[in-house]
Amino acid sequence: MAARDLVRKRDASATRAALLAAATARFANEAYDSVSLRSIASDAGVDVSLVSRYFGSKEDLFTAVLNACAPPDEMFEGDPKDFGERIARKLIDEPLDDDKFSAFLVMLQSYSHATAGGVIRASGEDRFYGPFVRWLGGKHSVERVRTAAALMKGVMIDRRISDDFGMSTQERARFRKHLARVLQVAVDE
Repeated sequence: MAARDLVRKRDASATRAALLAAATARFANEAYDSVSLRSIASDAGVDVSLVSRYFGSKEDLFTAVLNACAPPDEMFEGDPKDFGERIARKLIDEPLDDDKFSAFLVMLQSYSHATAGGVIRASGEDRFYGPFVRWLGGKHSVERVRTAAALMKGVMIDRRISDDFGMSTQERARFRKHLARVLQVAVDE
């Protein structure tokens, strides 16, 4: 559904949702500097003054876009001893989640901008790395989390680029098994 379809006459929550959807789409496809509040408002079918009313500044809107992304809380449930298997299944077998990938694209598009990069790093620490480190615990948890995160991001990108890996069923099963072992080694003490 297009962002402008969400807007109803004088419906604040619909207007806010339309602006957030339009901003997410813009930031996923363009770098922070290239995105204008006017283009977001136009995509949402509202006056640009409503961006300030509902979100404040461009930075505040960008922060809201990142905060609207579902946190990866399901990753931090269960026993760390089966982390590799659980995450390998998510990365390889579960259907591709366009919403989660959009969040990833938002970050990739704008990480190099000073303001957006700071927001991205703060959001990552608050919503992903911090909870992951606390859940994992133990010695050198920061390094272990960063290793696992790098592997997961790489697999996520590879799956998109390679058209869902382009593997046979048997190859995919062996890949999942191998990835599970590597991820588990990354998080184990």
